[in-house]
Amino acid sequence: MQQHRNNIHDSAPLRRLMDEQMRVLEPALQRCFGSHALLLDAATGLGVPVLPMMGHWTVLRVTGGCHTGDVQAALDEPLPFVDEAFELVFLRHALEAVTYAPELLGEAIRVLAPGGTLVLTGVHPVSGWAPWFYWHTRGSRRVLWMPLRLARELHHAGLDMEQVMRTGRLWPGMAAEKPASPSALGGGYVLIARRRNRKVTPLRVRATPIRVSANSRLSPGIRRSAVS
Repeated sequence: MQQHRNNIHDSAPLRRLMDEQMRVLEPALQRCFGSHALLLDAATGLGVPVLPMMGHWTVLRVTGGCHTGDVQAALDEPLPFVDEAFELVFLRHALEAVTYAPELLGEAIRVLAPGGTLVLTGVHPVSGWAPWFYWHTRGSRRVLWMPLRLARELHHAGLDMEQVMRTGRLWPGMAAEKPASPSALGGGYVLIARRRNRKVTPLRVRATPIRVSANSRLSPGIRRSAVS
């Protein structure tokens, strides 16, 4: 039973939910471009989205005793990447898979480049999925995060919301007629935000009067009106 709880994101219901979320996200993800993208994944073996305008992917699995995947990293240390390294950061159910979600979200923002896109997916805490999730993860101290709370946190951190919606079927065992469609009572959520570009303060050049003697000559670049 302990193994089943640890592998909840590899279970059939959550795999179906992730597939539904990816179908909803696909149009927005296809517009992402850049040279480097980061996937922080709670599941195993799902692969990365196929994005024609995105270059190299780095993949880390965030469950277990440490980060595994393309890079090995300890859970209690910052992500092993320089600031603003990725044009796209995708947390696929990652926040609910760990007990240090605020720190992980902060690290995701740190490595996101200005103008870059942050994508979050997860199980909605106010849905028929929440009791099922907590039952299968009991004892792990995991928490489901409200997407509106995440949106506020991201706004304060300098990101603008582009999309926040619920998706998926009402509860894990329910068949969905339109699994790719957003649903007001769906069991999952998708959130897309963009990090603001740095503001550039324009410099105002003040004209400074210059004094020259009556018989002096001005350089060709100086206007007569600037001379007092």
